[in-house]
Amino acid sequence: MRDRDLVRRSSPGARLRTLHAQGRLATGYPDLRELLADAGPDELDFAGRVLAPLDPDEVLGHHPETPTVRIAVTGRGTVGDVVPALTGQLARHGILARTRVCGAGGYLGDLADPGSPLYTHAPDVTLCVLDPLTVWDKVAAPWQPIEVSVAAERQRKALGELAATHAACAPPGATLVLNTVPLLHRFTHQLTSLAQRAELGGLWRQFNADLLYMARPSDGLAVLDLEPVTSAGARADEPRLGAYADAHCTAQLLTGYAREAAHLIRGLRGQAKKCLVLDLDGTLWDGVLAEDGPEGVTAAGSLRGAAFGAFQHTVKQLAAQGVLLAVCSKNDPQDVARALAEHPEFPLSADDFVTVVADWGSKAEGVHTIAERLGIAPEAVVFADDTPFERETVRAGVPGAAVVPLDSEPALHAERLLADGWFDTPALTDEDRLRPVRYAQRAARERFEAGSADYRAFLDSLDLRVEISPPYEHELARLAQLSLRTNRFNLTGERLSTEQVRQRAAAPGAVVLAVRAADRFGDDGVVGAVFARAGAGRLSVDNLVLSCRVLGRGIEDATVSGLLRAAREAGFTAVHARWSPTRANGALRTLWPQHGFTTIGGPGTATEIRFRHSLRRLGPVPGHLRLRLRLPDERQPAVPRGGR
Repeated sequence: MRDRDLVRRSSPGARLRTLHAQGRLATGYPDLRELLADAGPDELDFAGRVLAPLDPDEVLGHHPETPTVRIAVTGRGTVGDVVPALTGQLARHGILARTRVCGAGGYLGDLADPGSPLYTHAPDVTLCVLDPLTVWDKVAAPWQPIEVSVAAERQRKALGELAATHAACAPPGATLVLNTVPLLHRFTHQLTSLAQRAELGGLWRQFNADLLYMARPSDGLAVLDLEPVTSAGARADEPRLGAYADAHCTAQLLTGYAREAAHLIRGLRGQAKKCLVLDLDGTLWDGVLAEDGPEGVTAAGSLRGAAFGAFQHTVKQLAAQGVLLAVCSKNDPQDVARALAEHPEFPLSADDFVTVVADWGSKAEGVHTIAERLGIAPEAVVFADDTPFERETVRAGVPGAAVVPLDSEPALHAERLLADGWFDTPALTDEDRLRPVRYAQRAARERFEAGSADYRAFLDSLDLRVEISPPYEHELARLAQLSLRTNRFNLTGERLSTEQVRQRAAAPGAVVLAVRAADRFGDDGVVGAVFARAGAGRLSVDNLVLSCRVLGRGIEDATVSGLLRAAREAGFTAVHARWSPTRANGALRTLWPQHGFTTIGGPGTATEIRFRHSLRRLGPVPGHLRLRLRLPDERQPAVPRGGR
């Protein structure tokens, strides 16, 4: 029996135990994401404990392409118990953890010493777990609230200094993760004055707020807010283990911490989902459209109806931050169109959805259709439906897509949709917020194209403008996002954080360019990035990335042709480039040869092919667009400030 066949039978706990008993956790690791997708707390706890001792090299020996993250864990007290919980959570998302727990209680030494085992581990992510006794170990009795505040501020400043050391000593692009600190009952109620107790609460919340304001996830410092975890019922401290083992965090708190940390790590890796695909009946509204008609379904007018309305408000909030909304419903398309366009109760309207699939076919096929229409990978989709059969259809037919298990209780829809942070990203860019608008423009463009008998005439009518120049400061996060989240048109698969992009742009001889596009249908903003180096009379292109939503308009050809022309005008004698194969960029192997590049050193290797262009003969820039390209001027800042 294959591991994948085993994964699809019986309960998640039983399947996991079978794989564990048969010693097949390493060989079956890629299937754990599907197995653990709907696992409950006990099953995830078991998964973490059996997976934590697993040798990552054994997994990679069987599956070398498994996404891997190097994690260092340190803290004020004993914090190693976070590792099993984190291992299980990352396995749910298909990520393999290579974790090192550093000295218990020694986070000051771990982070301050460049030669410590923490930095030797070369972590991508460092978790500095601040337990509930953080600050209090520096407060002597008797104390007043103001003395606690002073100790807390000293702690915050010390953490800021440690973050600076981490940024200097950890690998480029590494992230240090701190967290807010719960305020315990045992401390607040040592104050008998209600006024002083309130004062302490306010000062402590200010300390946590100051920690949160330190966060710059795109630049290497993240802060997890544990208040949502404790407000959901997780007790923060374990008095007995704290007293006898210096382990002050409860298993519940560490589980919640691990869940948030896993979502952060997934976001840092550029694995945030892009599109929310929603069912209608029992998901977005109360009622059955085919039976009740467009006027009979509701999202208001009753307590149950209002719960659906509240869910629609949640969905609308996600859309305002760039999440693409789509419908996949087994209903007649005319009825769906009427309900979305005309129903007076719905917070959501037809304009909020970038595309709608309404028919009586398979919902797995519907999700594939939506992904194809939007030009995104099917695994970038989150599918929410209240029917178990439909969820299993999509889970089996769209591998990698996230499936949200809704049920007949609409009051819990929002909680379940948000539970796994599928759309979490280190920072929200202007491009994120405008994504639905961009896709609406794309749809209008495609409708215009469909009505045009001549594709060349269609391109000529677009009034397409492409501008390529050094990025502005506010565009650096977008360039990082493109490198992290673009798979099909990513020449080497290299992933860069915002800070790495900034460092790359500031390096001597660096050439970092933003590709911007606009046409008669609207401004697409920053759609691509070029990362190159100048030296020894040549321009070496390390990577070229373009958003998939602009492919097919000649922007890729204009970028390469324009880059060659600019290089020759700048006095370079050659342009070098490379292509490294990934799971998604195979079609780009011929990009450079199509533009006159020749292969250097034979057919290349399994990991890289290098190319060279002599700049003697240059192909034309596509005639249907206007191109402006400017290489960096050494006399000007590498990253201009201000806007376009």
